[in-house]
Amino acid sequence: MFSLEPLKDAKQFNGLALAYMGDAVYEVYIRHFLLSKGNVKPHILHRLSKEFVSAKAQAAHLEQLMNNQLFSEEELAVIKRGRNAKSGTVPKNTDVQTYRHSTAFEALIGYLYLQGNIERINEIIGFIIEEKEGGTKDE
Repeated sequence: MFSLEPLKDAKQFNGLALAYMGDAVYEVYIRHFLLSKGNVKPHILHRLSKEFVSAKAQAAHLEQLMNNQLFSEEELAVIKRGRNAKSGTVPKNTDVQTYRHSTAFEALIGYLYLQGNIERINEIIGFIIEEKEGGTKDE
């Protein structure tokens, strides 16, 4: 039977491979969160998810987490690897710096997932959701 076990060689993956996984994992977490809030209309789900998963949002999440000094040295190394990865393309809706920071965020999530560190992913995404929810209550 196939199972999703941690990959011992996740430390060897390049930043873009980590970001590839992290993008999918983060998207699933956010979709699950939005559905748990009772949002079921697709156009509303899409609009709300963009507030979390767009390159601009992910870059802002990374900056907020960095400002709160929530990363270990190992995590910072993965973030730098993701930020410095050369993809060859940049989405038309964002600038290079924002794209690189969002890639760094995704690389971290991908790394943690591939290492099997789900508890740490929960901490990071929980922090983001709490900050986002706390910020929208007063608006």
